[in-house]
Amino acid sequence: MMGLLISSALLLAVTTNWVLAQEQQQIKCGEGALCPEDLPCCSQYGQCGVGAYCLGGCDPKYSNSLESCVPAPICESKDYSFTDLDGIVPNTRYLGDASKADWVSSGAPLPYDGKLLLTMAEGSVGTLLASTHYLWYGKVSAKLKTSAGKGVVTAFILLSDVKDEIDFEFVGTDLETAQSNFYSQGVTNYNNGAKHAGIANTLNTEHEYEIDWTPDHITWSIDGKQVRTKQKSDTWNATSNRYDYPQTPARVQLSLWPAGLPTNGEGTISWGGGLVDWNSKYVTNGYYYATFSEVKMQCYNPPSGAKVQGSVSYTYDNVAATNDTVVTGNKPTVLKSLLGSGTNMTADYPSAAASASASAQTSEVATVPGLTGAGPGTNGQRGDIQSGGSSSESDSGDSSNTDSSTSAATGFVQGGGSNGSGNGAAVQRPEGILQGSLFAVVVAVIGLLAM
Repeated sequence: MMGLLISSALLLAVTTNWVLAQEQQQIKCGEGALCPEDLPCCSQYGQCGVGAYCLGGCDPKYSNSLESCVPAPICESKDYSFTDLDGIVPNTRYLGDASKADWVSSGAPLPYDGKLLLTMAEGSVGTLLASTHYLWYGKVSAKLKTSAGKGVVTAFILLSDVKDEIDFEFVGTDLETAQSNFYSQGVTNYNNGAKHAGIANTLNTEHEYEIDWTPDHITWSIDGKQVRTKQKSDTWNATSNRYDYPQTPARVQLSLWPAGLPTNGEGTISWGGGLVDWNSKYVTNGYYYATFSEVKMQCYNPPSGAKVQGSVSYTYDNVAATNDTVVTGNKPTVLKSLLGSGTNMTADYPSAAASASASAQTSEVATVPGLTGAGPGTNGQRGDIQSGGSSSESDSGDSSNTDSSTSAATGFVQGGGSNGSGNGAAVQRPEGILQGSLFAVVVAVIGLLAM
């Protein structure tokens, strides 16, 4: 009888919370819409929650308050290899302690022959790795082989919590070209992009890609050769009265994602080379993959006039989210549990003795944001097909490797927009409610055993 009661309770808890998960409408955040107090953190994908929503990618501009996001771990110069995955922690387990993990993952990273595979199987939205330490100006490089195929995008980028972005991206239908790009606070100016052709097959040949980011300029290099430089002085926007230049602490992100999902915008699909072919010759063991062997991160000193009050974390003191609003301080970065936020760092799940009603409340809380099919940056947010146009920028570099006439068609948005809300996003969405649902099951069992 007791066994039947336990089985029934388990089934009821799982079924009830599954229904709640399916019916729950994810609260959105963005321009003109802040997160509510009970779900205070605006994730990289424009959704409100607690826990992982408040860690890497939490946007202070659209969270309930500037303090809602957990302070970001300060930069650490380090060389990363991938002989194993010991330094990679899934986003369902990471609580903000950058001393215990180098990377946070979404999707399915795999080890192979001393290297890292980012995989993308049918029904998934690919794999994303984000560094636990942030970079506020510095030099970062990655050695990698891209994936290939229509609608398949490999990316190596810097992305800040307010969506300042610097990119190297690779579309799977062009294996001899890298695309560089930059964005300021997620504004989709596709004229910022450039193409760098003449690279030996990016699928079969490993190349080293480097981004050198200073307060005054950005330089992109391939195999030690500079291919592009962008001066901050050339990015002044008289309308907004600010520089449209990446200037806030950013995470290094490595990703493989499907631009060619039918649920993405037409512009994203076209830029990515068309719809993904899941029967392609480039699919191995049921998935596409990109290979990374090494990442190097070198930190630069904070910019002149920076608010340096400590050496542990980065925060913001103004929603303008510009260079002069970043504070380097000693605020802690680690949550007690995935129910916490920047304003309640010690929030924890109820104890085993807590009532089932208390656990039911936690079961509905979104704790882990899902990776959307539109990818982690700005190019994934292309809606309608963009009209052509030449770039107006005057970057310096190897002009033979830069096709500015097609730069309007480049660009990859790593912020995840509304275009990623179809099948790909649906695969990941229940992940955000999983933690509370499992806890409800545990409490139900403990309650029955205590009877």
